[in-house]
Amino acid sequence: MRRIDIVVNTASGSVGPDAPAIAERLLAEHGVAGRVHSPQTSDLELCLRDVIDSAPDAVLILAGDGTARAAAELAGPQGPLIAPLPGGTMNMLPHALYGERPWAAVMSDCLQSGEPRMISGGEVGGRLFFVAAILGSPALWATAREAAREGRLDLAVARARRAFQRAFSGRLRFVLDGRPKQRAEALTLMCPLVSTALDAEERALEAAALDPSSALDVFRLGFNAARGQWREDPSVSVGRCRTGSVWAGGRIPAILDGEPARFDANVSIRFRPKAFRALVPPT
Repeated sequence: MRRIDIVVNTASGSVGPDAPAIAERLLAEHGVAGRVHSPQTSDLELCLRDVIDSAPDAVLILAGDGTARAAAELAGPQGPLIAPLPGGTMNMLPHALYGERPWAAVMSDCLQSGEPRMISGGEVGGRLFFVAAILGSPALWATAREAAREGRLDLAVARARRAFQRAFSGRLRFVLDGRPKQRAEALTLMCPLVSTALDAEERALEAAALDPSSALDVFRLGFNAARGQWREDPSVSVGRCRTGSVWAGGRIPAILDGEPARFDANVSIRFRPKAFRALVPPT
């Protein structure tokens, strides 16, 4: 590779102020020409866009889940290779691609023997995800989590109260691949990258409708999920889909690859067989 750029958000989850220097050292150790960018958080999105537009061979992202998802979406299937290193709190996409490993070890492997891998994904209302999406009232808990992570405990409590009040009160309606209309409390969409029910090369999303009707159902679902048996829970309906429509009585809360989002009351979903090219070590 002629040029590799690295974008580092030192304020993110598990990155730290020494990360840019460590990244520069790893580039030198592997004899790779590259540049490390460490923008302020407020300039992160602009820096990311400028780096990808400059068309390097690969862009390594050391930041949180939102930045990793944004980088993959900006690059697309024709852009530079993307390596989302685990630098956030949940690290959903990095863990799906590389397992639960320190970012420096992943970076070394990518520099030494990384190769391209086309990654499929899903799309909700024009926004991409590459691991999983949750649509419906359970997604409101993510906004409470974000407020707590920012130290806004008053806001976290208010959002948690709102999420509890919304539970079981605003079911979604949806149609998947032209099948009959369904209703559920939440709809979860999982990509082939992480779904244990799909082959890695399958051209579809796994769709799971969650429809608990009481607190007891929620408890049982959580218990089954902890045992890895959530698909067998009677409140869960599982299938596959390539396209679909989702609608509700108001705006639809969602989580895309661990990051909260909100959509209009009517939104479309579809499978994207070629979403972006990842830089990964050999399997």
